[in-house]
Amino acid sequence: MRRGTFSCIDGHTCGNPVRLITSGHPVLKGSTMSEKRQHFMANFDWIRQALMFEPRGHDMMSGAFIYPPTTVDGDLSVLFVETSGCLPMCGHGLIGTLTFALQAGLLHPEQEGRIKVDTPAGRVNAHYAKLGNRVEWVKLFNVPAFLAYENIDIEVPGIGALRVDIAYGGNFYIIVEPQQNFPGIEQWNASDILLFSPQVRDAVNQTVDCVHPENATVHGASHVLWTGKPTHPNSHAANAVFYGDKAIDRSPCGTGTSARMAQLFAKGQLQVNDDFVHESFIGSQFVGCIEGVTEVAGNAAIQPSIRGWSKMTGTSNICVDDDDPYAFGFQVL
Repeated sequence: MRRGTFSCIDGHTCGNPVRLITSGHPVLKGSTMSEKRQHFMANFDWIRQALMFEPRGHDMMSGAFIYPPTTVDGDLSVLFVETSGCLPMCGHGLIGTLTFALQAGLLHPEQEGRIKVDTPAGRVNAHYAKLGNRVEWVKLFNVPAFLAYENIDIEVPGIGALRVDIAYGGNFYIIVEPQQNFPGIEQWNASDILLFSPQVRDAVNQTVDCVHPENATVHGASHVLWTGKPTHPNSHAANAVFYGDKAIDRSPCGTGTSARMAQLFAKGQLQVNDDFVHESFIGSQFVGCIEGVTEVAGNAAIQPSIRGWSKMTGTSNICVDDDDPYAFGFQVL
């Protein structure tokens, strides 16, 4: 029996994959995207597994579904899926989703060049520019970002003592800056990041409890953001973000860039209206900015923006059959 056929637009944002799923949407219950995310995870996670994991996806695969808005003034809602789970927010994924939806004629915002998006993490506004039918760039005005924990000491097998910060930018990020036992990403290769990141994540989650103060469904430090020296003269910083079980973000990471700016703002190293050009592990760039300051549950936070670009690479119809022993995907760890 065929469980489902899903039409998809595939592409990437600054190097990291984005799969916009354009058919096969499950009907989700809830009045907000946060509630709909919970319903999806409880009842339809097989769809995420089938479309993100091998043999239909791969370890870095990231995707999204478009739904009608959950707010009166919204243009659309987005549900994010990837190998690491059903995320509250995904910056590179949203840039790709909006780019592909606009170019394919699936999205017609009320105001040209402006989009109001309902995400599980909250409202994200977006600006975009087009040249003909092609979307040249998308700028996200992300949910408030903040430094959650500072100077957390952990012990990591094979490395030793590390001191990390934890910041929120739509997901919780463990930020590791160069120090005695970490020379910077320019001194490491991908295998080092894949080896040590799960241990860092485990150590942090055993030490502190990361829960969003206004939405308890957003919890756990899921991403590890390693920092280092950039390769481009106009980049302000470089990073390599680990997520899932063995994925390294090829893009500069939108929610990670938001978290990094929140950390630097809290430490007095970035100010309001400062641009922050953030470089990925492969050298691609996002342009971030601190648009303003706000509060989350009475604590200081920033209003971050991230600008980037996406490119379509193809379209596909993906079938999921119950008689396929790998219908719901697999990973080779």
